Amino acid sequence: MPQVLPVLNYQVAVADSTANFDEALAAHGLELRASTVETLQVNVGKLCNQACKHCHVDASPARTEIMTRDIVDLVIAALSRFRFPTLDITGGAPELNPSFRYLVAEARALGTKVIVRHNLTVMLEQGQGDLPEFFRDQDVEVVSSLPYFLEEQTDAQRGHGVFQKSIKALRRLNAVGYGGEGSGLVLNLVYNPVGAFLPPSQAAIEADFRRELLARYEVSFNQLYTITNMPIKRFLDYLRRSGNEERYMRKLVEAFNPSAVEGLMCRTLVSVDWTGRLYDCDFNQMLELGVAPELPQSIADFDPSKFVSRHVMTGTHCFGCTAGAGSSCGGAVTNG
Repeated sequence: MPQVLPVLNYQVAVADSTANFDEALAAHGLELRASTVETLQVNVGKLCNQACKHCHVDASPARTEIMTRDIVDLVIAALSRFRFPTLDITGGAPELNPSFRYLVAEARALGTKVIVRHNLTVMLEQGQGDLPEFFRDQDVEVVSSLPYFLEEQTDAQRGHGVFQKSIKALRRLNAVGYGGEGSGLVLNLVYNPVGAFLPPSQAAIEADFRRELLARYEVSFNQLYTITNMPIKRFLDYLRRSGNEERYMRKLVEAFNPSAVEGLMCRTLVSVDWTGRLYDCDFNQMLELGVAPELPQSIADFDPSKFVSRHVMTGTHCFGCTAGAGSSCGGAVTNG
């Protein structure tokens, strides 16, 4: 891990989004550039069977944005040509895309590691009951959001009845080997705070989740990731409705931790939206903040040599990924 530097007390006006992330970096002699491209993260659409309060995608059952088979084929062609080590599939609920299983199977046939951002309850939708076996047979790494190990907190964020459905789905994943010691089938959980505050220590809350889920529900998992809620889309709407936007943004800015920069996901990842357009990360994708204009803009034109060491496009929301211990699609990025 890089040396933990003093947290920057970066006093700026945040209510009108004038906090400048690049200036915060420059104050520590830093610039946000990619190192390499190890992960292709693909959002296959915004259709979801849930409408979670914290969702930065604004996904819901009413959304119609779905990646077509033609774009999926362009993604597979890029995987074949450039041999990304990892394909990270997200949504919405990615399983609701008609080409989802085709994409997974083709990627695995190429030897690509596949991660699926799985919301658990989609497993209980019509036609999705065999997802645990499909995931197992394709050796997919499953990453699932579970706001808390108690029903009230989880349902408050994700909707009435979601917790019990999630436990049922977790037990089914456990039954085919996911989360079991020595099985090789990886099941990781994701914790998002239920409110306008930063997540606690990842190691501490992982221990709580592991103890309580096992004791209460006989559920096991591999790792727990803590992810900071990003001030984007539905969570931003919540902040504004509750009068917490300025307080939350100031909290993110004042918790800026320069040692988190080295581990940011945008340094090793390229994000693809449902139309095939390219972004530096999933959060930029939701803000329609594309990659730098001099770079290829579509997966059809992707060239990894042009993306190595690229300047990453930033905005005020980037303070969410560098607050405290940092936050990424793989959880906290520092021990502090």
